[in-house]
Amino acid sequence: MKDLFDIKGNVTVITGGTGVLGRAIAKYLTCNGANVIILGRKEDVGARIVKEIEAEKPEGSIEFMKTDVLERATVEKNCIDIISKYGRIDTLLNAAGGNMPGATIAPDKTFFDLDPEQFEKVLNLNLTGTVIPTQVFLHPMAAQGKGSIINFSSMAAFRPMTRVCGYAAAKAGISNFTAYMATECAKKFGEGIRVNAIAPGFFITEQNRALLTNPDGTFTQRGQDVIRQTPFGRMGQPEELCGTVHYLMSEASKFVTGTVAVVDGGFNSFAM
Repeated sequence: MKDLFDIKGNVTVITGGTGVLGRAIAKYLTCNGANVIILGRKEDVGARIVKEIEAEKPEGSIEFMKTDVLERATVEKNCIDIISKYGRIDTLLNAAGGNMPGATIAPDKTFFDLDPEQFEKVLNLNLTGTVIPTQVFLHPMAAQGKGSIINFSSMAAFRPMTRVCGYAAAKAGISNFTAYMATECAKKFGEGIRVNAIAPGFFITEQNRALLTNPDGTFTQRGQDVIRQTPFGRMGQPEELCGTVHYLMSEASKFVTGTVAVVDGGFNSFAM
């Protein structure tokens, strides 16, 4: 019987692939036979990640391409280069995103301190930065009649969290966009195109490290609040996202579309 989880040869594009979560996923997929292209803005970081993964002698291949998910022409050039080399694109993982201080509201601030310009930038980076790559990389998927798009949502999309005003609004939009595109693709391009999202709980990344941890590694008050809300009693490890991504990009999830898969140690289910 066919191995439904076989991803050998799968051509996988990961935007935001130089981040903590993106690089962990890239390493896992490459070691399991996928041909992974990580897209990001930092060439030096991308080159270092490629070198580190290649040192593992993975079954698949890994390479970096510089991009800006908000520049359509650049993303289109990435797509052309990938198609030229591999002939197809099987999976798109939209992991690019981030936050800005002006789009947050600290405990000693109010809504009036929100910076509309930075709020807009956060919306664009997370939401438009998912829409543009989806438009571009969906073209070859639609032509080949098959493909899996996996977006990055967040716990902030399920319930309003303090502080992260702009980020939460953007991620709520990602969840809605995912559901919309699942129907759009199935109705117009056939059941071979699937669109889902993954919603990580709390993982320590370069973007939230200062918010969740102190310089000595202990948790800040915010970090302690997260742990208290998480039944597992800890933060997630980047590698713990890999199994869900693997499932959503493989034939094992062939009848799954429009979902937001939660990987959160129980955070979203805890009420009291």
